[in-house]
Amino acid sequence: MDYFGFWQMLLEEIKAAPKHAERRIVTFNDARHYAGALQQWRSLRTKRPHLRQIQISPLIRAFFVPAAGAERLMDKYASTLSIEEDFRIKVHSLPGEKAGTAVIPWGVKAIHAPGAWSKSTGVHVKIGVIDTGADFRHPDLKHSLASGVNLLHRGMLPIDDNGHGTHIAGTLAAAGGTRGMMGVAPRALLYPVKAFDHSGSAYVSDIVLGIDWCVQNKIDIINMSFGMKTRSRALHDVVIKAYRAGIAIVASSGNDGKRGGDYPARYPETIAVGALDRRQRVAAFSNRGSYIDVYGPGEGVPSCWLKEGYKEMSGTSMATSHVTGAAALLLALRPGLSPRELKLLLRRTAQPVRLRKGQRRAALGGGAADALRLLRAGVRAKRAAEAKVSDAARG
Repeated sequence: MDYFGFWQMLLEEIKAAPKHAERRIVTFNDARHYAGALQQWRSLRTKRPHLRQIQISPLIRAFFVPAAGAERLMDKYASTLSIEEDFRIKVHSLPGEKAGTAVIPWGVKAIHAPGAWSKSTGVHVKIGVIDTGADFRHPDLKHSLASGVNLLHRGMLPIDDNGHGTHIAGTLAAAGGTRGMMGVAPRALLYPVKAFDHSGSAYVSDIVLGIDWCVQNKIDIINMSFGMKTRSRALHDVVIKAYRAGIAIVASSGNDGKRGGDYPARYPETIAVGALDRRQRVAAFSNRGSYIDVYGPGEGVPSCWLKEGYKEMSGTSMATSHVTGAAALLLALRPGLSPRELKLLLRRTAQPVRLRKGQRRAALGGGAADALRLLRAGVRAKRAAEAKVSDAARG
């Protein structure tokens, strides 16, 4: 393969492309070709500054390039490359938020997190929050936030300019004590991964880079409160890589009020989350179906907001942060738990949801998340495994 010609062709397109041109995800089918292209790119980018605009994902052997350049590449290197559209993707929250606060919000109580805090508060668990960033000045979050990464402006803190990521962070791990708000896992450590802009919009490539960063930085669990209708091979590939690296991904199903749902929640390697209302029924806006692993509180959820404030929001986004928080409580006690084992325990310990008129339980998927039952089951499973190993050693 002519690696110099490959980059020369792309360089011409990068120079000609407008600043916010459409992009494509270029994946190499052969690891050797990716390594050769990567080596040439590193050699050329010091002399050709435009090549520094190219971003890479080592995890799935991909480059993110202007759309016109990708079409030219496909004409010449069709047998070597796979190319797909870099789709837009949105956070999963609904309009019509209102101000609101509570020391222990109703959703945190509904999943029985306070009853679990005598056993676990999520200490030392690293949660990657791929979202709009976080408000680092919020008093309820200042002890919970690590520096994370800003994928939109490398070198800058992942400051939230939307509010969605701060709301998710509050439900996950706010630690405001008696004067502020308490999240589900108040001693977990949050790593904001800013992939979404001020409008709550991102590209698939940004999500790929975010998951790649989480794998490289040995994050324990990833909260992904967003989705899209289109299946993406690149996104699925990087989800599989994270799954095989032992990182659980908790993803929101979407707010269309339909059977079926959005990606990445529909990928079998994720933990798919739907939303409940205050009466423990599946919220009218929540997507549902047999692929849903568990439901969490998602209607009128109060949490942290920008400028050290608070706000109520609804959506499967909010439900997902409750489930991720519950999982973090368990991972603090069971740090070696695999994503598959975590999903099974979440499903097994979920409580039945209340049915609306005409609904069938089998059509909804999983039940309501319960952090206390999850911890008890996790500890029992660990003791049973240890006893089996001990018996085998004696036998």
